[in-house]
Amino acid sequence: MVWAGISLGGHTDLHVFHGGTLTGVRYRDEILDPYVRTYAGAIGNDFILMDYNARPHRVVVVEDYLEGHCLERMEWAVQSPDLNPIEHL
Repeated sequence: MVWAGISLGGHTDLHVFHGGTLTGVRYRDEILDPYVRTYAGAIGNDFILMDYNARPHRVVVVEDYLEGHCLERMEWAVQSPDLNPIEHL
């Protein structure tokens, strides 16, 4: 499995998950802390995180991390293909 962040003005590096299942702890440790928090700092106050509403993105450990680092997340309908930019690339 791979992960990358994209935005109008740039992108993050591609991250490859080696083995195992993506859990909330793994998402926090391998994605949010090294990529999202750094990228959010570069974007500034206009940064809003848009994720897939998948279970690893919505667990308490992730919610606590986002709140603790003042990272805003876009609220949107669960699994909505109309709002998923990856589906339109």
